[in-house]
Amino acid sequence: MKRVLTYQIEEKWEGESTAAYLRAQGFSRHILTHLKQTENGICRNGQQVRPSERLLSGDELTVTLLEEQPSENIVQVPMELDIVYEDEDLLVINKSADVPVHPSIHNFDNTLANGLAYYYGSRGEAFVYRCITRLDRDTTGLLIVAKNMLSGALLSEMGKRREIHREYLAIVTGKTEAEGTIDAPIARKEDSVLERCVDYVHGERAVTHYRTLEYRDGYSLVRLKLETGRTHQIRVHMKHIGHPLTGDFLYNPDYRLLPHQALHSCYLAFLHPVTGKRMEFTSQPPWMALWERRAENGGKESESSHCSV
Repeated sequence: MKRVLTYQIEEKWEGESTAAYLRAQGFSRHILTHLKQTENGICRNGQQVRPSERLLSGDELTVTLLEEQPSENIVQVPMELDIVYEDEDLLVINKSADVPVHPSIHNFDNTLANGLAYYYGSRGEAFVYRCITRLDRDTTGLLIVAKNMLSGALLSEMGKRREIHREYLAIVTGKTEAEGTIDAPIARKEDSVLERCVDYVHGERAVTHYRTLEYRDGYSLVRLKLETGRTHQIRVHMKHIGHPLTGDFLYNPDYRLLPHQALHSCYLAFLHPVTGKRMEFTSQPPWMALWERRAENGGKESESSHCSV
C-alpha cells in the first residue's frame, strides 16, 4: 500500500533538518529509517534528499510511505465488512459479534484481520494490519484500523494519551443506580489465561463511569465511558457491582435474552492523525430492536426472538 504526503515548509523551519521537521509531524525513528531505504522516500522540490539535509522556507517536501509486503500469516478470507468510513490513512469499522480482532491459535481464519486482508488483497493492495481500538470477540461496534505506518503510530500515541474517546451501550442484569463510577483494579484471574477479576492487591487501576438509560423487567440499559482500558474492563466491573452483562459467556452465561454479550461500542471521536480534522461516529447496537420490542411487549420477549439478533 502506498501513501504520499506533501508538506509546504514554513519560514519557522528554515535551516532545520528534514528529519527534525518530519519528527515534528509524528514520524518516528523507525519510519524515518524506512523512508531512507525507500526509493524517493523523501523528496524536496522533486529531488530525493537525506533526512539530515536542511530545509528552506517555501520548499515542498514529499514523503512516500510504501509497504509492498502484507502482514505475514494472515490468510485472506472473504467476509462481510461494515465499513463506516475509509480514507488514505484509516478505516472505521462497525464490527459484528463473534468476530475476533486478531488471529490466534484457535482463531486462524475467522478474524477481522482475515477479512481486511481479503478486502485489500482482492484489489491488489498489500495491507499491513494495525488495529488501534480493539474490541472483544463478541463486543460489537465501532473501532479504528490504521492503513499506514504513520497513521498507525500517531493513532497509537493518541490512544495512550486517552485522546480517542469511546462510549458503550450494554444490557446488564438487575436495576442499576441512575449513575455511578466503578474504581476497582483488575488483574488476570489465578489459573486462567482468559478470565479477569477485581484484585485490590495485584490489579491495575481501572475506572468505569456508567449512566442508566432505562430499566425493563429485570434488565438495565446503560451507557458507559472508560477512563482506563483494561482487558474485559466493562464486563468485570459490571459483574463486580452485581450487574453482569447478559449473555457473557465468561462472567454471566445467561443466554435468555441474547446469544452473546450485550456490549456495543456506540460512539467514537478523535482528531484525524494526519489532517487534524475532528472525526465523530455513532452506531446503533444490533440488539437495540430487541430491547425496543421488549418495551412493546411489556418487558417480555419470546424465547426464540434472540436468534434473529
